[in-house]
Amino acid sequence: MSASPSRPTATAIAPRAGARWFVLFTLAWLAIWTAQLTPLQLLIPLQLDTPGDADRWIGGVVSSGLVLAVGGLAGVIAGPLAGGMSDRTRGPFGRRRPWALGGILLGASSLVAISFATDAVGVGLAWIGVSLGVAVASAAFTAMIADQLTDQRGTASAAISSSQALGIVVGVGVIVLLTLGVVTGYLVLGGILLVLGGAGAMLLPDPPAPAASATARTRRRLSERFAAFRDHDFAWMLWGRLVVNVGNALGTGLLLFFLLYGLHRDPAGAQDELLLLIVVYTVFVVIASIVAGTVSDRTGNRRGLTVAAAMVQSGAALLLSAFPSFELALAAAALLGVGYGAYMAVGLALATDLLPFPEDNARDLGFVTVAASLGQLLGPLLGAGLVAAVGGFWLLFAGAAALSAMGGLMTLMVRAPLRHPSSPTPDPATR
Repeated sequence: MSASPSRPTATAIAPRAGARWFVLFTLAWLAIWTAQLTPLQLLIPLQLDTPGDADRWIGGVVSSGLVLAVGGLAGVIAGPLAGGMSDRTRGPFGRRRPWALGGILLGASSLVAISFATDAVGVGLAWIGVSLGVAVASAAFTAMIADQLTDQRGTASAAISSSQALGIVVGVGVIVLLTLGVVTGYLVLGGILLVLGGAGAMLLPDPPAPAASATARTRRRLSERFAAFRDHDFAWMLWGRLVVNVGNALGTGLLLFFLLYGLHRDPAGAQDELLLLIVVYTVFVVIASIVAGTVSDRTGNRRGLTVAAAMVQSGAALLLSAFPSFELALAAAALLGVGYGAYMAVGLALATDLLPFPEDNARDLGFVTVAASLGQLLGPLLGAGLVAAVGGFWLLFAGAAALSAMGGLMTLMVRAPLRHPSSPTPDPATR
């Protein structure tokens, strides 16, 4: 990785976004996270669960992990591609809006399709559609932070991470409390994504592209399109974000199976306890993300806060590995919420500060979004292997602790500890 280009302070400050902007932005992300994480946490495990002896239930865990990993791979490819293409898009309908709306429509229609899937192959194919739609929409919505905000980036990042936690509660809570079946649950998720996500795509402002973005429309070599990975600070932030998210997914992605086969709960009791764990996790994610995002905006010490948050998440997973009980799981859920909420809010704000090339903001923020979503979707696959290897769950949570700490330490390699209010001027030597 080459040295980071210099990052000068802003020469112009964008107007501050008002309450309407943040409400639409938060609701859009709430819909995206609800549609993505509820199937991951509840519906896909229920569809692919194979109760019985050890060989049968472990087979269900592995099938679930494979399906989620395939969707993650699709998101990895789609996110940066959609971001780069939105950087190049021009027209009366806007630059980000067509991609945000297109992703919402694809995701909603794929949720309808997955509701009627009857085997692992059908579930996997439909989940690819959901993952593609979510990745495309996420790239467009994330780019709006860099496009339209300067000194409110931590607050906007907190809106994303807090709505991520709330999205799980909304999705799982509606399905469990209303005793909805798998088919009805998916249809409700599709409606939420279509209404709230579509409203954000249509009503959020989409300002014209700045003059610097003209470079994004020129023909460039493949190596130039991945130039962000050669920026020292951005690359270390990106890989650390991926690893921390894999650690979080190991700690949270297979909780239903942990309750069913680790703590030996009956199916109805496991769903109720899963909802309680998610509520506790959510409360602390929301509080931590708002507090940490605000503090990072005021102090600018994004790197230190990001590292500390990853270590808190690591400690929570280690606790659950050593003392596997429902009572300790509640305590671990609270600590995981604190660590992950703070990490995601401050980490995304750090990412927007470290964007190396302003003409490629959406493309590079697509990499940032993919690092998080890929980690969340690869975690269950890795976790399924760890569970199968030992026939239990202690190694799963130990792995979550190790990877969370490793990702936090990777962020220490970022050489710019204080925030940079604007995207930097590109350095041709790094292209």
